[in-house]
Amino acid sequence: MKEVHEEVEAVLRKSQEEIRKYANRKRSKPEEYRVGNWVLLSTKDLKFQMKGRCSEKLTEQFVESYKIKRVISTNTIELELPSTIKIHLVVNVSRVHMYKDQVEGQKKEWPLLVIIEGKEEYKVEKILNKRKFRGKNRYLVR
Repeated sequence: MKEVHEEVEAVLRKSQEEIRKYANRKRSKPEEYRVGNWVLLSTKDLKFQMKGRCSEKLTEQFVESYKIKRVISTNTIELELPSTIKIHLVVNVSRVHMYKDQVEGQKKEWPLLVIIEGKEEYKVEKILNKRKFRGKNRYLVR
């Protein structure tokens, strides 16, 4: 009886190893988040704050980058969020992605603002194109 029991245990161990091998085949190591890293926040939890958008399909998947304030566990982190985003500061890592800087030369440089009569406006060099979109004129400027 003891021999049968040992044989069954050996077969179970072997089958567990095979199952583990096939289950871990496509798994990758989770990202390690550290205090001070920048992450992009998913818009999945921000749907109620994005009601003014044209279409849910066309909204961005991730919003601005935010700094990690504290790492609570491998699954949860605390972010430094502004008061305008009304969600809990502690989020699951499935709701964030590591922020990667853009490649050199790819970064967008926004034009400087010009203040005219107390209002912030952009200085336009030249109007390149004009089109009507939903009844309003849109301009392509340089």
